Amino acid sequence: MQHAVGAPLPPPHGPGHHGHHGHPGPGGGGAAGSAGPPPAPGGPAPGAVPPQAPPGAVPPPPTGAPGAVPPAPGWTRPGPPHPAGPPAREAAGHVQLPPVPPVPLPAAPESGTGATMLAVLLIGPAGAGKTTVARYWATHRRVPTAHISLDDVREWVCSGFADPKTGWNENSEAQYRLARRTCGFAARNFLANGISCILDDAVFPDRPVVGLGGWKRHVGPGLLPVVLLPGLETVLERNAERSGNRRLSDEEVAGIHGRMAGWYGSGLPIIDNTKYDVETTARVLDETLARAIASPPSW
Repeated sequence: MQHAVGAPLPPPHGPGHHGHHGHPGPGGGGAAGSAGPPPAPGGPAPGAVPPQAPPGAVPPPPTGAPGAVPPAPGWTRPGPPHPAGPPAREAAGHVQLPPVPPVPLPAAPESGTGATMLAVLLIGPAGAGKTTVARYWATHRRVPTAHISLDDVREWVCSGFADPKTGWNENSEAQYRLARRTCGFAARNFLANGISCILDDAVFPDRPVVGLGGWKRHVGPGLLPVVLLPGLETVLERNAERSGNRRLSDEEVAGIHGRMAGWYGSGLPIIDNTKYDVETTARVLDETLARAIASPPSW
């Protein structure tokens, strides 16, 4: 039999029904006018007219009686609704972690600078190891500390770099002063943001206005200078291991080392690291700075 024209039955959408627009329903037809399944035993007699559902009504779901058509391949029966809220901690994949106490601050050291914020100027000749020691000291402090090397900043100039090895002239002097101002600005910026800093430079005692006085003007009166001055043989050996712009001739190294001897008697703290490795020198530097904090040198 055919449904009344203009009032086709909508596809069922209840549990167990998988008919969909464009997919065959339980009857296998899906279009108006298709034949339904054969009557079940004990049903209405052949030729009897079954009662018509009112227009727009949804037929009841099948009861699983003999002759019911199984769901189409690829379709599955809807499962129970998802539970509201997150899964319980006992569920698989959700392991409750034990409580973790906050990490305590390390105990204050018996000696050294500890957590004091400060600015340091490490002075020394080429080959004294000041850059290596300064970086090591800054890396192993318990508070944020920056390392600023004047030689690194000078070498930011690529084309037109005035290499002092070719002779100290007005160009190399101008680039040195520019690099020192840049380092001083960086140091003040770090200090203003709560970060200590250590700078290293080969400052000569016979040029106090250009060297030590310049650093004091650019960084501030709280700058703590320390001289790193090993023996001449040690300086020559370390210079021989360098390369590029950092390596100087033995004559230049000996001349710089001789001029650095003028720091003796200046009142600045001096560390002879001839027999020290980097770690030991950094420890001695920290102890020297602690004494300088308690009794600042006059310079």
